[in-house]
Amino acid sequence: MAKLNAVVLLFTFVILLTDITTTTTVEAQGTNAKPLVKFKHDYFQTYQFENLFSKRNTPIAHAVGFWDYFSFINAASLFEPLGFGTTGNKTTQMMEIAAFLGHVGSKTSCGYGVATGGPLAWGLCYNHEMSPAQKYCDDYYKVDYPCTPGAEYYGRGAIPIYWNYNYGAAGKALNVNLLDHPEYIEQNATLAFQAAIWKWMTPVKKSQPSAHDAFVGNWKPTKNDTLGKRVPGFGATMNILYGEGVCGQGDVESMSNIVSHYLYYLDLLGVGREQAGTHDVLTCAEQLPFNPNTKLAAS
Repeated sequence: MAKLNAVVLLFTFVILLTDITTTTTVEAQGTNAKPLVKFKHDYFQTYQFENLFSKRNTPIAHAVGFWDYFSFINAASLFEPLGFGTTGNKTTQMMEIAAFLGHVGSKTSCGYGVATGGPLAWGLCYNHEMSPAQKYCDDYYKVDYPCTPGAEYYGRGAIPIYWNYNYGAAGKALNVNLLDHPEYIEQNATLAFQAAIWKWMTPVKKSQPSAHDAFVGNWKPTKNDTLGKRVPGFGATMNILYGEGVCGQGDVESMSNIVSHYLYYLDLLGVGREQAGTHDVLTCAEQLPFNPNTKLAAS
């Protein structure tokens, strides 16, 4: 976590990496200006992003004009030095992009069974939770992440974050005051993607892998992991991000929907779903959760 924070802060203030070209700036209300940089791998291109999220600007979508390819590329470049989309060979790199965006698509979709183009074409329809039922303020964390009067910490972003402690941790890592201004995430698409990638790259606990590490093979399961049927792969990323909310319950719809987006994106990106692995690798249907009895919405 300390390594992640150090790299992110360094990148925020000193964009002097030799393999990245600065092109312009992105402006956001109340946030630090971030350089717009080119993702150094050019194999994930604009047309592919458009294919994955082809319905996001349909008039009935709820975030028309918000999400775009360049916001994702800008955000992804921040985490390139940590291995996001750059670990392993080209196939592994493309699979990680498909895996991350599979989570994004499933969590921001407004698709349904008879939707035009099919239910998997409607990712990035939302950028925040609609009609939240609560403010998601947990006073247990009032010392480190006190709730700001009037602020509401409902789900926002590409992989929505909830609760004051998650906004506080993400803001600290990204050097943006999200605890006082959680609304920044729904005002700037680059920041919304950055928060999601930060979540993908960050372990929930120090003794556990990040979703990134579990997917690309950096994680070596312990004996307890093996007993809990937790193995590296896409299934483990769902376990890390959502825990018992989707895992360990068999092939439930909430889990299968995420898996379907991932497989669909693998096909659209030309990798092919046959690369996704066996059922125990692809799903978390039989996995015991890493962190049971946690707030399900905290994911």
